[in-house]
Amino acid sequence: MSNVPEIFGSMVFSEAVMQARLPHATYKEVSQAISQGKRLTPEIATVVATAMKNWAVEKGATHFTHWFQPMTGVTAEKHDAFVHPTGDGRAIMEFSGKELIQGEPDASSFPSGGLRATFEARGYTAWDPTSYAFVKDGVLYIPTAFVSYTGEALDKKTPLLRSMQALNKQALRILRLFGDTETASVRATAGAEQEYFLVDKSVYDKRKDLIYTGRTLFGARPPKGQEMEDHYFGAIKPRVAAFMKELNDELWKLGVVAKTEHNEVAPAQHELAPLYSTVNIAADHNQLTMELMKTVAKRHGMECLLHEKPFAGVNGSGKHNNWSISTDTGENLLEPGDTPAENAQFLLFLCAVLKAVNEYQDLLRISVASAGNDHRLGANEAPPAILSVYVGDELEGVLNAIVSGEKFAGGGKEPFKVGVSVLPRFPKDSTDRNRTSSFAFTGNKFEFRMPGSSQSISEANIVLNTAVAEELRRFADRLEAADDFDADLHDLIEQTAKENIRIVFNGNGYDESWVEEAQRRGLLNLRTTPEALPHYLAEKNIQLFEGNGVFTETEMHARYEIMQENYAKIIRIEAMTASDMVRKDILPAVSLYGGQLAKSLAAKRDLGEGVDVSYELGSLKRLSELTAMTSKAADALDEELAQAADIAGCEELSNFCRDKIFATMSELRIYVDEMETITSGKFWPYPTYGEMLFSVR
Repeated sequence: MSNVPEIFGSMVFSEAVMQARLPHATYKEVSQAISQGKRLTPEIATVVATAMKNWAVEKGATHFTHWFQPMTGVTAEKHDAFVHPTGDGRAIMEFSGKELIQGEPDASSFPSGGLRATFEARGYTAWDPTSYAFVKDGVLYIPTAFVSYTGEALDKKTPLLRSMQALNKQALRILRLFGDTETASVRATAGAEQEYFLVDKSVYDKRKDLIYTGRTLFGARPPKGQEMEDHYFGAIKPRVAAFMKELNDELWKLGVVAKTEHNEVAPAQHELAPLYSTVNIAADHNQLTMELMKTVAKRHGMECLLHEKPFAGVNGSGKHNNWSISTDTGENLLEPGDTPAENAQFLLFLCAVLKAVNEYQDLLRISVASAGNDHRLGANEAPPAILSVYVGDELEGVLNAIVSGEKFAGGGKEPFKVGVSVLPRFPKDSTDRNRTSSFAFTGNKFEFRMPGSSQSISEANIVLNTAVAEELRRFADRLEAADDFDADLHDLIEQTAKENIRIVFNGNGYDESWVEEAQRRGLLNLRTTPEALPHYLAEKNIQLFEGNGVFTETEMHARYEIMQENYAKIIRIEAMTASDMVRKDILPAVSLYGGQLAKSLAAKRDLGEGVDVSYELGSLKRLSELTAMTSKAADALDEELAQAADIAGCEELSNFCRDKIFATMSELRIYVDEMETITSGKFWPYPTYGEMLFSVR
């Protein structure tokens, strides 16, 4: 049994460790840097570096790395040894303040969207003191930002920190207007619920598509999938439980508060949810969680699949981003209280969020856009690609009353009645849950349900932080100039509610009628990544990010190119993998089976008239038709891949990949999946869906 209090945070250079190991004055400086964003001097950094190195060496570290998050979607690291020769054949362990503060990885091979040319290699990593360093696998990991030689952000942490700064600045202005002089900082918080699949490594290793793309490009539906709904919250299998236990131990050592684990809807699908942290730490922790899921799964003879849709026909995996705003004094600014209709400060922050989601719905959609997530959004386990806000009956009533100018009749939390006298009565939450909503208020936070399981939560939180900061800025500008604060506050809340009520929807987001209703309301339905991305460079979005100091226009153009290129690369890799599987494995296997059928047919005919050969004849005929169609579709796919190589424009290429290559892949899959249902299992070259989904027993 793990001694959780003993191991929790044991590998983290945490505030408690710093308090114990740093001189009091140094600790105070670092603590203020963490809580208030103060810059640390080189002298202070040197003291911290020495203490950090000594602590890390005691934990078994021999190397350190500046751990950063480039635009690849995964983390990056370069290990440097603490070892320094003394000149007499011996060595000592050294780590300077300069090495702590700044690193210099090669920036030329990371995605930069044209910000860096191959011959312009210099980039810098800069220590983020607000996210604690930690030791993993004998290496001291130092969370850092990553910027180019000319100062542009090349990563996901830098703009996230900038967006947090913007939100803090504008939220403090609002709080001062309400008479709050105590709050020193306002922080966005997040908790990322992580969904994933576990399959046995033996079946994974036989699937080229899983290895190269993370999802199955072919596969007929198994006799049993998730229809019985028996896997959801079911008993956790011993092998999975052992994986979860080790994963928890590893995460707890690194200070990640892994709290909830359970089986998800689809066979082999599971979920892990942490407690909330400030958004930059939550983003770091989620990257660690994904990395450790894969590492620990391998140690248990399994593979962890983080693709948004690894199996067609069963639920995909998301990453629900639970976002809120809190003060350093512990007040949750999205807590409605018992009487939200009378809580003007809450209503103003609520209106800021509603207006932000309504006005920047395109950016929120783009923040979760990817080739993988396009498979998931709009399916029955995920919200549609339409942004809407679920607020629950009580808050919807409050907003409708504000819009209509009528007095709100409701209020207060009623006891929850379960109809069994022996069970206790407890207060009913102010909202139900709506799993079909893309952006749902869940009591004192918003659950953004659209991010995909493999994605960094940084992108979504950058947009949320910045958009809400912008609305708060506009509110503060107006209220600071008001002659009658109370009257203007009332008018502002009323006006904002009226202008943005269209984004509020408490109904079933899976219903086809919602698509029509959303269109009538004027809401965007950006179903695919190539559809969504051009909105990124809209003038209002450039003004949003530049005005709040989160991105320059140059950085936005670079990110736009990276997103377009990434989509096209993924589709082309999938297409080349599909072609390889069909030509080298599937068609030869089906041909061999066809030969077997032909021999059987000939043998039966030799027995004379009256022998029933309908099975062999029918199967052989259909397989012959399917192999011809498959071969033709594979030829078309190869031709389209050749055409794609000659397309220069990133937007034109991504559209071609969606409209031509992906469409041909989908056609090819139809033929291959039908062939699988006809071909003998002894001849089929790959593990089936049933074998994969039920491989962990």
